[in-house]
Amino acid sequence: MGEPWSAVDALFERHLLPTDPVLEAALANSAAAGLPPHAVSPTQGKLLNLLARMCGARRILEIGTLGGYSTIWLARALPEGGELLSLEISAEHAAVARQNLARAGLPNAEVRVGDAHESLRALVAEGVAPFDLVFVDADKKSGPAYLDHALALSRRGTVIVVDNVVRGGAVLDEESADANVRGVRALLARMGSEPRLSATAIQTVGSKGYDGFTLAVVE
Repeated sequence: MGEPWSAVDALFERHLLPTDPVLEAALANSAAAGLPPHAVSPTQGKLLNLLARMCGARRILEIGTLGGYSTIWLARALPEGGELLSLEISAEHAAVARQNLARAGLPNAEVRVGDAHESLRALVAEGVAPFDLVFVDADKKSGPAYLDHALALSRRGTVIVVDNVVRGGAVLDEESADANVRGVRALLARMGSEPRLSATAIQTVGSKGYDGFTLAVVE
């Protein structure tokens, strides 16, 4: 089943996503540096870009930078004066991401290195202005905690997107010993019980296989 999904994604890309040397270079640079191939697909990156534009985001928070591929898509959606902060635990990954962002000409995107939980707590303590969009693409076992931090850094109307919540269908396993699956299940329960959120989840297939994401708005 994977081959038709990838072929359909390729068709969508040919018709809807013009060739982009900057994004292609970001993927190539990340691969050359030995980063895992966990970046969002081009069609998913464009979706993030459109979501940011649709909600008029001026401040974006990304949790999990990797090589900065999704960061570029998001930062390109910002208007003049907009800001993006991306949190990355690996200094090596952050260095690659900064190279890619510099090549893309995106000085409005900052990559901060450190444990995301500590960075998020620091942002809350600093009393920074709320973010308009939060994209969570980090370790799934920490999903509920990331959601709590995102809510603390949000306002009414903030969009929160969490990636990789289907995990090839493994999310169905109530007895899973996989910390990531357990984290996703806890995240879904947390989102469903949170009165400040209106949320849904979408299953996806494509070049990244069978997965999905949650999409929520702060009420």
